[in-house]
Amino acid sequence: MQARRGNIYGVLTILLYSSLALFSIFTTDIPAFELTSMSFVVASIVGLIIFKKQKVHVKELFKVPSKAWIIGISGLFGYHFFYFLAIKNAPAVEANLINYLWPLLIVLFSSFLPNERLRWFHILGALLGLFGAFLLVSKGGSFSFETQYMWGYIFAVIAALIWSSYSVISRTLAHVPTFAVTGFCIATAVLSGICHFIFETTVIPDATELFGILLLGLGPVGGAFYLWDYAVKNADIKLLGSISYFTPLLSTLLLVVLGYAQFTTAITLACIFIIVGSFVSSASYLKAIKKFFFR
Repeated sequence: MQARRGNIYGVLTILLYSSLALFSIFTTDIPAFELTSMSFVVASIVGLIIFKKQKVHVKELFKVPSKAWIIGISGLFGYHFFYFLAIKNAPAVEANLINYLWPLLIVLFSSFLPNERLRWFHILGALLGLFGAFLLVSKGGSFSFETQYMWGYIFAVIAALIWSSYSVISRTLAHVPTFAVTGFCIATAVLSGICHFIFETTVIPDATELFGILLLGLGPVGGAFYLWDYAVKNADIKLLGSISYFTPLLSTLLLVVLGYAQFTTAITLACIFIIVGSFVSSASYLKAIKKFFFR
C-alpha cells in the first residue's frame, strides 16, 4: 500500500514540478533568492496546515534528528543556491542540461541503498531520458561548453549532485515523518531571504506576481516537496528517477498547450526518447504500467 501510494505521489510531484516554468512567467521580475524565500514561506504555511490536520504540535520539529535537519536543509536550500549560481554564471541552456543529470544520478546512487540492485536497463532508460531532456533544453539544436563558464557548469553539477543525493539519502530516513519538511522549508525561506539581502535588490511584487508566488509555493517550489519526501521514501526509486525526465517534457507541453511555446520536431523526438526510456527502465516488470500504479 505504501509503495503504491509512493508511486502515485511521485507522479503527482512530477506534475507539480512541470508547472514551474508556467508559474514563473508571472514572476519574471522578482529576483531569484527573493522569489525562493517568498515561495518557501508559502510552503512553510502549507506544512503548518499539515501539522494542524494531523493534530501534531510544532514542537515535534525539535525531535527530528539533527542528521535529518542537515540533509533536509542541504537538499532544499543547497540545491536552489547552487542552481541559481549556475544560471548566473553560465548560459541557461547548458546549466539546465547539466542540472538535469539529477534523475540519472538518482538511478545510479540508488544502487548503494540496501536491497537495491542496478541493472543495465535502468542505466539505459535514464540515458534515453537524459537525451530527451537534451533535445528539449537545446530546442533540438547544438551548443558548446566554453571554459569561461566553467564555474557555472561546476555549480550546475553540484546542484544535480545535491538534489539526487538528498532524494536517495531521504530513503534511509523513512523513520522521519514527512511533516519534518516543514522545518526544512522554514529554514530555506530564512536562508534564501538572507542571500537575497546580500546579493539582490528587493522588488515589491504586484498582484500578479503575488499570485505567481502563491502558485509556486503551493506547487513546484514548496508543496511538491512534501509529496516528493513521501515518494522517495516509499516508491520504486529507480523508476522514480527515470520518470523524472517527464518533468521538462510536461513543462514544455504545458507551455505549448497554453500558447507560450510552439510544438516542434525537437519536442516530438524528446517525447519519444523520454517515454521509451521510462519503459526501458521498467523492463524488470512483467506488467510495467500496471505494477507501477497498483502493485
